[in-house]
Amino acid sequence: MHVVLHERQQEIFDSPARFKVVAAGRRFGKSYLAGVLLFVEAAKNTKVRSDGAEIDLTLEEVFYVAPTFDQGKRIMWPLLKELGLDLIRQKYENTGTLELINGRRISIKGSDRPDTLRGIGLSYVVLDEYAFMKEEVWEQIIMPALTRAEGGALFIGTPDGKNHFYELWMQAQSAEYPDWQAWHFPSIENPFLLEKEIHDAKQRSTAERFKQEYEASFDASQSAILLPAMFTVVKSAPQDGDYYIAVDLAGFQKVEGGRKIKKLDEHAIAVVKVWKGGWCIEDVIHGQWDVRETALRLVKAYRDYRPVKFGIEKGIAANAVGPYLDDEMNRLNCYFTVTPLTHGNQAKTDRIAWALQGRAEKGRVQLLEGEWNRPFLQQCADFPSPLAHDDLLDAVAYIDQISEPFIDGDFSFDEWEPLDDVSGY
Repeated sequence: MHVVLHERQQEIFDSPARFKVVAAGRRFGKSYLAGVLLFVEAAKNTKVRSDGAEIDLTLEEVFYVAPTFDQGKRIMWPLLKELGLDLIRQKYENTGTLELINGRRISIKGSDRPDTLRGIGLSYVVLDEYAFMKEEVWEQIIMPALTRAEGGALFIGTPDGKNHFYELWMQAQSAEYPDWQAWHFPSIENPFLLEKEIHDAKQRSTAERFKQEYEASFDASQSAILLPAMFTVVKSAPQDGDYYIAVDLAGFQKVEGGRKIKKLDEHAIAVVKVWKGGWCIEDVIHGQWDVRETALRLVKAYRDYRPVKFGIEKGIAANAVGPYLDDEMNRLNCYFTVTPLTHGNQAKTDRIAWALQGRAEKGRVQLLEGEWNRPFLQQCADFPSPLAHDDLLDAVAYIDQISEPFIDGDFSFDEWEPLDDVSGY
């Protein structure tokens, strides 16, 4: 197999890192690099692990994973057949699988069909356009499958805001993860790409789209619905106003001993002061807690702020936390009534946009300075991506359901007098 890599592709290829995370613009040559690495890895029959053990790779597979199987087949299948012309023994068109002359296999998979990824040992995997996959595909399925062979992975694609792909890219730059390495390349880094093509694309695209697609920028906003710039961060909360607390529970899962724990998403407790200037979000307490700790945090939030109303979204999670909430109220001698919150037959994205967009655009949503600001504003930037978290936004949006307008000063009506004594009006 004869291949030619440009300088930036070669830099990634030569890196000894086990896990490589590449954010690159369109036409950088991501697919070509991925195809080369797939064949290089599949050509290996054995591997010596870091513990000195030699592993037979005959039964370990090599995967190319795209957001969907059809997308992967369209992008990678023709390229693989061309690249590995002298290495391929058999092609299986329907399943997108190549059997090489050494007996090993390369398969195209879609992350939207996770069941097709399970139960197979892997020695190498390419996750293309990882920003558009659910992060649990890597964490729960792919990563464990690489364990026996101490396999490697290439994450490659264009950014989609600062979602899980961004978090992984940042992690790969940390000294705490020596097996990881990250790169960032705009499209122009491909020397085989004409500058005129980049210039024309810039003229045709919006500024945000060009930043994302060709400059591989993580800072390009997903939409104009909830721009972080709409929110003002303040150092102190207003003196007047009434507190409201709304809670979005992520759900619990049964584990040993019947205890329930949070699995993936976060619980969020939004503390908002409604005042004449709008909303001041004083805190959004969030985290992955088991059911008992969640109940404790709910009672402490009420005790600390004494809100006018305390709402929790109705559902299985609320039912699960209910008995523990009663226990904590009794233990702390702090009692309150919970207002059940409902989605009102609205989609979550519509509910969040309805509650926050108009207020934020008019400067009527303030954020009290705190560590929670960063994840909240990041969720705003990613909204409404279905792959990004929105737990904090959802909790704050529920305030719209339980709050009442704050009236500053006396509120009085003019005395009504009928215009006609006979008719009464």
